[in-house]
Amino acid sequence: MAENASPSKEAREFFIQGVTSDGKTFRPSDWAERLCGVMSCFGEDGARQDAHLHYSRYVRPALLEGVKSVVVSEDLRDIEPLAYHFVLNFAKDNDLRVVDACLLPEPGQRP
Repeated sequence: MAENASPSKEAREFFIQGVTSDGKTFRPSDWAERLCGVMSCFGEDGARQDAHLHYSRYVRPALLEGVKSVVVSEDLRDIEPLAYHFVLNFAKDNDLRVVDACLLPEPGQRP
């Protein structure tokens, strides 16, 4: 997929990378955690009663090849289309790279 395009229907996840189209690192440095914190209420564990923040399984921060990123599951589009479009618009409005991908589990981890 071309950078900054809408994710394709084949990919089950896409990454929003903390790099703008001109190669600059996006600021603030905790942007990925902030975005994922806003989206933490979406998903099966979204309404937890404990005081600890739990990221949604649909929108989670990741460090990919040294670049702060957010991994977004295409399933979010089905469960909450407005949240899905919010995340895509965040990337577009901030000129961030969006790349179709599928995050593979680390060896020994369950998918």
